Amino acid sequence: MTGAPAIALAGTLVLVGAGKMGGAMLEGWLKAGVKGTQVVVLDPAPPPESAALIAAHGIAHNPPLDSLSGIEVVVMATKPQIMDEVLATVGRLGAQHPLILSIAAGKTISTFEKAFGPGAAVIRSIPNTPAAIGRGITAMAANRHVSADQIALAGALLSAIGEVVSVDDEALIDAVTAVSGSGPAYVFYLTECLARAGAAAGLPQDLAMQLARATVAGAGELMRRSGIEAALLRENVTSPKGTTWAALQVLMADDGLEPLMQRAVKAATKRSRELAG
Repeated sequence: MTGAPAIALAGTLVLVGAGKMGGAMLEGWLKAGVKGTQVVVLDPAPPPESAALIAAHGIAHNPPLDSLSGIEVVVMATKPQIMDEVLATVGRLGAQHPLILSIAAGKTISTFEKAFGPGAAVIRSIPNTPAAIGRGITAMAANRHVSADQIALAGALLSAIGEVVSVDDEALIDAVTAVSGSGPAYVFYLTECLARAGAAAGLPQDLAMQLARATVAGAGELMRRSGIEAALLRENVTSPKGTTWAALQVLMADDGLEPLMQRAVKAATKRSRELAG
């Protein structure tokens, strides 16, 4: 990505899982200048897009684990449902003391410390689905064994799929998951609701959805490009006693969108803690 830090990879990067998110990361790394010879992919059945990248860049695919050496970082990108099974196999790579970078939801740092060894340097991160187009945001939390250089490396690797932020307390990852990890679904549902409201007001359904999609996407892009705070953007588009003002009287009421969103984020945070427990 433009403006992303350079990826200073001195050893081998092992990508475990090359599905949608892992594949997006792999594509970003290659575009950022990582050589195919520096990467190993462990995935029994990568999707066609990832398989094409593996073939085009001469990336080692599913070599024997005992043949791997000079491992600098292991990126765990498999689905959480099969993570324990995968860790039972790849945990032996911990003997080389690489950085362990996880993007799996619901898997705590302790999960990887148990698999790779109590002294393992582990970073837990939570990207979101816009990472698939390089527009995600990822929060990461590190254990005490991670060095400053490893933090920088993880930040560079994650920057290939969007913005990166750090949290000091791993417990905050649950709230991050509730806001940015699950957040795209909230925006998609908002789009659905806006389209249905338009249809209820008399618009043809396809036109209502077209208007809703373009409005949500355009508003998000305006917020990103302008850098202006969301509250100020809202105020700028709200004329006194106008149509937007009338709608906001409903959305900003005591029983409006804010308390509803707080309940939603609270529920997602609680569920994230349950899954991690």
